[in-house]
Formats: sequence, structure tokens, C-alpha cells
Amino acid sequence: QVQLVESGGGVVQAGASLTLSCAASGRAFSPYAMGWFRQTPGKERELVATTTWSGSSTHHVYFGDFVKGRFTLSRDPGANTVEVQMNNLQPDDTGVYYCAVKTSSGNINAAAQYDYWGQGTQVTVSS
Repeated sequence: QVQLVESGGGVVQAGASLTLSCAASGRAFSPYAMGWFRQTPGKERELVATTTWSGSSTHHVYFGDFVKGRFTLSRDPGANTVEVQMNNLQPDDTGVYYCAVKTSSGNINAAAQYDYWGQGTQVTVSS
């Protein structure tokens, strides 16, 4: 079992920044990928950013199409954490953001492929 604890959501004005953090715990934690998804009003859960884990310095980061260079993702394999730094937030970014872990290979961009989820953290961006 993997437990995910998220932090960093909140209420900000348009143009502001937020950092979301996720810490994973569990026996023999060795995921294929770990990252963030979001659910915005009226839409399906979509990829924010995710990274392969691979256990080495070589890893790949993927972003949702809507990100358009505004976000960065960092990971710390030693601490089993990932962080997404979100800049220039807009009202359309309002939603619940979830940390997720994928344990096997496959479509890394698809929410349905992820096996473990955090409880979600609310991000609200006012205009």
C-alpha cells in the first residue's frame, strides 16, 4: 500500500503562484511514475504534471497541454516527494488537485492508469 499526503493548496489571485507538495510512504516504494492531476468544474480529471521515477538521475517529465510552460515539477527520490510549482495561475485553474502514483508502465498521461491517489487539495484562483 502507498499513502500520499498532499499540501499547499489555497486561495490566490490571478497571476499568483502556488506550490503543491506530495509525500509518499509505504513499504518498498518504487513507482513507475508520480505526479499531479486535477479536476476542474465540468471536466474530467486531467494531467497536470508527472514524472517517471526510475531510481536514477534520468527521468522524464510530462505536462498537461493547458500548462503552456507555467508549471515546473520537481522530485526527490530520497524523500519520496514531488512538488509542482504553479505560476501565473488563472481562474480556469480552479479545481481539486490530486497527487497520484502509477506502479507499472503504460500510458503515463491517463488518470485511469494510476493506482494510488491522495485526498486532493483545493486550489481557488480569483479574478
